[in-house]
Amino acid sequence: MIAIHVLNGPNLNLLGRREPGIYGSATLDDIEHALRAQAEGLGVALTFRQTNHEGELVGFVQEAGAAGAGILINAAAYTHTSIALRDAISGSAALAVEVHLSNVHARETFRHVSLIAPVCAGVICGFGPTSYRLGLDALAGLIDSRNAAASQN
Repeated sequence: MIAIHVLNGPNLNLLGRREPGIYGSATLDDIEHALRAQAEGLGVALTFRQTNHEGELVGFVQEAGAAGAGILINAAAYTHTSIALRDAISGSAALAVEVHLSNVHARETFRHVSLIAPVCAGVICGFGPTSYRLGLDALAGLIDSRNAAASQN
């Protein structure tokens, strides 16, 4: 079974009440429930976590990498500021996909640069909670392809 860790950064615990005009009305629990249903159909085991602390998020990335799991990550504000998180993704050797609820490129200019995108397989943003579902589907497909290629060697 494929293992994927869904890792969420600061303030995502406030979804549903934090700036609903930008982030929508879905809560992080709503997103988790939808992803768990999707994961079951994909044959994916999910670990779902959220933290407001950079070091803890770095630890979550390292754990996922050590377990050989893929990472679906919404690093929130740490996307644009955390070299430590970038280094953790790169150093963990985990396959990662970055997701965002809002279209970060249509927002403030400081949100236009992602420090983690260069070490992720891809980035999905701007589709609300669907960004997570698209990311999960993409990541599961990438892991399947990697595993199939490895089994042929």
